[in-house]
Amino acid sequence: MVTMVNYLKMNGLGNDFVVLYGRTRAIALSGDQVRWIADREAGIGCDQLIVMEPASVEQCDVFMRIYNHDGGEVSACGNATRCIAAVVGKETGKSNIRIQTGAGLLNAVVKGECVSVDMGTPKFDWQSIPLAEEFGDTRGIELQIGPIDAPVLHTPSVVNVGNPHAIFWVMDDPDNYDLNLFGPMLENHPVFPERANISLAQVLPGEKVKLRVWERGVGLTKACGTAACAVVAAGVRKGLVGRKIDVHLPGGILALEWRKKDNHILMSGPWKLDAEGEISLE
Repeated sequence: MVTMVNYLKMNGLGNDFVVLYGRTRAIALSGDQVRWIADREAGIGCDQLIVMEPASVEQCDVFMRIYNHDGGEVSACGNATRCIAAVVGKETGKSNIRIQTGAGLLNAVVKGECVSVDMGTPKFDWQSIPLAEEFGDTRGIELQIGPIDAPVLHTPSVVNVGNPHAIFWVMDDPDNYDLNLFGPMLENHPVFPERANISLAQVLPGEKVKLRVWERGVGLTKACGTAACAVVAAGVRKGLVGRKIDVHLPGGILALEWRKKDNHILMSGPWKLDAEGEISLE
């Protein structure tokens, strides 16, 4: 049994990760171990725990296993993908990195402290998101918080970009809303059988969007890469933004492009190594 493992503490715009090396020896983690490592008082502290494992697909550099703060495993994390690409790039000297995830294969390009990731194609049909019931138009579904005649939030766009997202478009500053209160209720709403990431998005002049995110299994986060991807795809569908936008998150700015030629979303942003060390899994 593996007891002592090396780790990296990394972040992408403040969305932080503990990264474990599991390519030369298998690391099996229980939910309790994940929650302990992710705990900001008892453990190292992070939004997500990432285990780098051998890829099962030829010409892939690494498999990225992703655990949320609550111990559950998820398929995609945009900010973590940038960090893992940077690690592999430093190890191999390559700038083009291919990463296998539960959501599919992702291609990344490392340019110093900035990494661009091809996050693939968004999914909009209700079964792929998934939703618990059929909605013909996922640009805005019937869901609201607050009084029927004066809802605080309503009619979110829903999309899957490796994980399910619901985006509430607001006219005023997203900071004016108590996402700590609304986030847990909406994340666990029955319409989302796999739960959902909940975002508040405000369109600003100059192809900019201000975004706050309640991430499923994590809570309020300084940045969420897949949420930024969801915003550009949903915003284009609603005619609110163009295909190239800057998404302003509490931790910084991500550059997004939803390419018309292949329907893929390209996400670009910085990464940072905060610390490294060794931890006992006992």
